Amino acid sequence: MDPSLDSAELQRFLSKEKEKAMVNEMMAKLTSVCWDKCITSTPGSKFSSSESACLSHCAQRYLDVTLIVVKRVQSMQ
Repeated sequence: MDPSLDSAELQRFLSKEKEKAMVNEMMAKLTSVCWDKCITSTPGSKFSSSESACLSHCAQRYLDVTLIVVKRVQSMQ
């Protein structure tokens, strides 16, 4: 890391890196949860229509709940 970075720049950098890590963690969790819920057999070359719909709805619900939790936490601060 460049030693000429001042404290504010370093804090911004660390904050952005933390956000990236949180997004990556959330996507990994979403993928794992929705995959386990929606893919009940060995997948072929493409998803069935029911698997595709399930994955879409699962991801949307997961993101909706995450947004609700984030808003709740922010309102508590």
